[in-house]
Amino acid sequence: MDAFSGGTSQPCLGSIVEALRHTDRDTGLDIAAVRQISNYWEGVRTLYAAFESGLPAPASEVWLHEMPGGQFTNLKAQARSLGLEDRWHEVAQAYADANAMFGDIVKVTPSSKVVGDMALMMVAQGLTRAQVEDPAVEVAFPESVVDMLRGNLGQPPGGWPGGILKKVLKGETPLTGRPGASLPPVDLEATRARITAELGDDEGETQTVDDEDLNGYLMYPKVFMDYRARHKTYGPVRTLPTRTFFYGMAPGEEISAEIDPGKTLEIRLSAVGETHDDGDVRVFFELNGQPRAIRVPNRAVKARTAARPRAAEGNPAHVGAPMPGSVAGIAVTPGQKVRAGDLLLTLEAMKMETGLHADREATVKAIHVVPGAQVEAKDLLIELEG
Repeated sequence: MDAFSGGTSQPCLGSIVEALRHTDRDTGLDIAAVRQISNYWEGVRTLYAAFESGLPAPASEVWLHEMPGGQFTNLKAQARSLGLEDRWHEVAQAYADANAMFGDIVKVTPSSKVVGDMALMMVAQGLTRAQVEDPAVEVAFPESVVDMLRGNLGQPPGGWPGGILKKVLKGETPLTGRPGASLPPVDLEATRARITAELGDDEGETQTVDDEDLNGYLMYPKVFMDYRARHKTYGPVRTLPTRTFFYGMAPGEEISAEIDPGKTLEIRLSAVGETHDDGDVRVFFELNGQPRAIRVPNRAVKARTAARPRAAEGNPAHVGAPMPGSVAGIAVTPGQKVRAGDLLLTLEAMKMETGLHADREATVKAIHVVPGAQVEAKDLLIELEG
């Protein structure tokens, strides 16, 4: 649509319609209707300005990296969260290199994200394509890359390049058929009953999971459960006006939110107090005319956290974070013996998971993080001995 075009080098629909008019390839689309729809989305786009890709004009670099438009925007946000936004052109080159390394695959969701995960990891760790493909160089591949080369997204024509397949899977036999063919059938009602019992609500009662939520869980179980946990904490925030959801309210502003059919909340923000030493701020507001006050974290204030110990460069006993992120899970305990290739822990950054594996036989001496902890690149995560 015209209002969305250009920013990630996608062509303008209205221009295509006009260019092909009076030719054998006339689209038959009503240009007036195209403009009417575009005018609507032009207004909507202003609400999402904070999530723009930051590309002020089309760029020929699209012919280098071949990123789909949605992937471009998402990858920009991932690069920003990892502190790599100022190295974007390196990310674009790494994306092209990773794509070639995988055999110049068709890049759509989710394969485009896998290429992006690999590109970010290469830039964050200073790895070249040659190093990634070198069997002598140890690389902690993102979990999405491992999953793709296992065959869980399907097979490209001719299969995966043999060298990268062998290095990523470390001898594991990949799936070569259609991934869905080997999946067991799902008992929909049994699954619905199980997650209904797991979820419940704040009053201890259970609510039946509808078909939409059931489909969401079956396709994206972790994302769905994270969403329901947020919903349990914050309530139906999807009913808030878009601008309020993204940017909050200003003192004196009033909004309406229909949380159930016929049940509308009238909310007026009165004032926001000073931020306390613990990072909380007192908010004064009216709910359906009744004055209320609540303490909430002020996310505009950077949290003060103690610096973590750093992994000593060249010390084989230190397992450091290859990039900023959060600890998604820890697979070992102190005193546990591990072998080469055993999973130690998993890091997550903007939907990109990376498993860190032992490079040799050793014993876990100490674990310096807990699940959910935020870490920076080169923070010490685990110490090994032996």
